[in-house]
Amino acid sequence: MAQLSPELRDRLTPIYSPLLDVRPRDVAIDLDGMRGLIFTSINGVTVAAHRTGDRSLPAYCVGQATTTAAQQAGWAAEMAGESAEELIATLLHRRPESPLMHLRGEHTRGDVAERLTQSGLRVQEQAIYDQQLLPFTAEAQAAQAGNRPVIAPLFSPRTARQFADLWTGPAPLWLVAMSEVVAKPLETLTFQRLKVAKRPEADAMRVSVEKLVRQAMRVEGAQDAD
Repeated sequence: MAQLSPELRDRLTPIYSPLLDVRPRDVAIDLDGMRGLIFTSINGVTVAAHRTGDRSLPAYCVGQATTTAAQQAGWAAEMAGESAEELIATLLHRRPESPLMHLRGEHTRGDVAERLTQSGLRVQEQAIYDQQLLPFTAEAQAAQAGNRPVIAPLFSPRTARQFADLWTGPAPLWLVAMSEVVAKPLETLTFQRLKVAKRPEADAMRVSVEKLVRQAMRVEGAQDAD
C-alpha cells in the first residue's frame, strides 16, 4: 500500500489480511563444507540471518527484493533470476563451486535442490521455517460480503489457492497475480479482471496494482475501493 502513488492511496481503504503465518523452526543451520547459499524468498533470508552468523558464503537469490535483503543482512548476494526456473538455469550455466545449501520454507515450489543435483550441481536443502495458512480476518470477511470493489494482490501459488478457497462473497473482485503460476488457482473465481504482473517482482506488482485500481475506478463509477 505504501508503494502506491499518493493519488491512489487516498482513494483506497487498506485491508490487511495475511494468508500465511511464517514461523521460524527451532533448528541449527550447519554450513560446514558448503560453498554457497541459495535463497528463494525474503523469509528464508530473515530466518537464516537470525539462525547463523556466518556471512562468508556467496548467496544466489531469486528476485531483487530477496537479493537486497540478503545483501543488507551481510551476505555477498547476487540475483540469479526472477524465478526458481531462471535461478536453476543460471546456476547450471555458471556451475559455481558446490555443494550449495538451499535455505527454504516447509512448502516450496520448483524442487530447486533436487533438480540441480540431478543435473550435476550438488545442492542440499534445509527447511528453516513453516508457513501456516490463515483465514480471512473479520475485516476481510466484511469486505467480501459488501458491494464495494475489492482489489487483491496475490504473491504466491499457495496464498492464491488459499484466497480462492476462502472467497465466497459477492463483492466485485479485481485480482493481481505475481505470475501465471500464481494466477492459475484464481481462475476458479468469478472476478472482474485478473491481471498478471509483467515480471515476478515487487515493482512490477506495484505497477500492475496501480493500473488495475484505475481501471476498477472507471468501471465501478469512480467509487473508492478496498
